Amino acid sequence: MEADKVKACILDSARELFRRYGYNKTNVSEIARDAKVAKATIYKHFESKEMILHAILMDYIRKTVKEIITKSERDLNLETYLSNLILRVSRLSYTICNEFVGWDFIRESANAQEYLKTLSDDLENLLIQSFQESELVTLPLENLRFLVNSSKSIVFSFAFTSVSVADVRKNFVAFQNEMLPFLVKAAIA
Repeated sequence: MEADKVKACILDSARELFRRYGYNKTNVSEIARDAKVAKATIYKHFESKEMILHAILMDYIRKTVKEIITKSERDLNLETYLSNLILRVSRLSYTICNEFVGWDFIRESANAQEYLKTLSDDLENLLIQSFQESELVTLPLENLRFLVNSSKSIVFSFAFTSVSVADVRKNFVAFQNEMLPFLVKAAIA
């Protein structure tokens, strides 16, 4: 099997096992068995189980961000357009933490903070690159980075401090109505 096909097979197996059993309850040996490769082959392609998860998440994020940007209504004024984009991407960030990574991993794993920092930085860079490539967002790079970084930081902070789904909803509404308009205006100015 060629390297790309082996890597894709590993990712497909890991994605299904993570979905079925959760990240914490899936080990690399199970991924290898399901992918029909040796455990050493997995480590040839991925440094760790976290990096397998990272590859799966970044693939999902890349596809979803591309959809968000291409399906966004650019007829709106720049403020509304940016607010809608940032809000949708912020919800995506929360969904990733909630549904894919899982709060058990975030709260209990020794590597969680380092991993989330990597994921957060990669998400920020992907968003900025995607916005620039779309040519629909014509802000200077430092303004775009300010908007994305600020929004990301706020969403990640309330995602980790919320106790219930109702808290998350309340925080998203507050973010959308009270914080995001100011961040967008500051970025456009």
